[in-house]
Amino acid sequence: MNDYREFSDVELCRLLTEGNHAAFNEIHKRYYSLLYRHAYKRLPHREEVKDILQELFAFIWNNRNTLVLSSGLASYLYVATRNRVINVFNRQKIRDEYADSLQGFLDQGENITDWAIRVKELTILVEKEVASLPPQMRKVFELSRNAHMTYQEIGEMLNTSPLTVKKQIHNTLKILREKLGANVFFLFF
Repeated sequence: MNDYREFSDVELCRLLTEGNHAAFNEIHKRYYSLLYRHAYKRLPHREEVKDILQELFAFIWNNRNTLVLSSGLASYLYVATRNRVINVFNRQKIRDEYADSLQGFLDQGENITDWAIRVKELTILVEKEVASLPPQMRKVFELSRNAHMTYQEIGEMLNTSPLTVKKQIHNTLKILREKLGANVFFLFF
């Protein structure tokens, strides 16, 4: 039986391409602990480092027939390990960005929904108070606020002076301010 510990990396790679399990085991024994330390310096999570190395050695075995190690076995293994560590960081960064984005959306969505409900409730309250105004005062107020007409235009439409229209708007706002409270009043007017 051959002592694979004596074989060079080149010889082990040649035997690996032929499907020699003992050569693969020797490569694994020779480099696993070195690669583990190399990866652990950059990624201090034992299970993730073990997963990275498991994936790397599985890849080597599964692709042994097509694997080209032009720069040497050790160089290939170190670079492949480093790249897999970088991939872990990139995936984590993407997960973190996605989680932050999702959380921001949820926070914003919660505020938008809450605000929309409050505005709807306050609008109903304001409409109720406007509906309870005397008919002429309500009509003047609605033309001013809903139809966006000027005092002059309202006066011409209702055959009254713009000064009277202005006074009715002023009185309407005063009544609404008293009924709705100053805070609600300033949100809408």
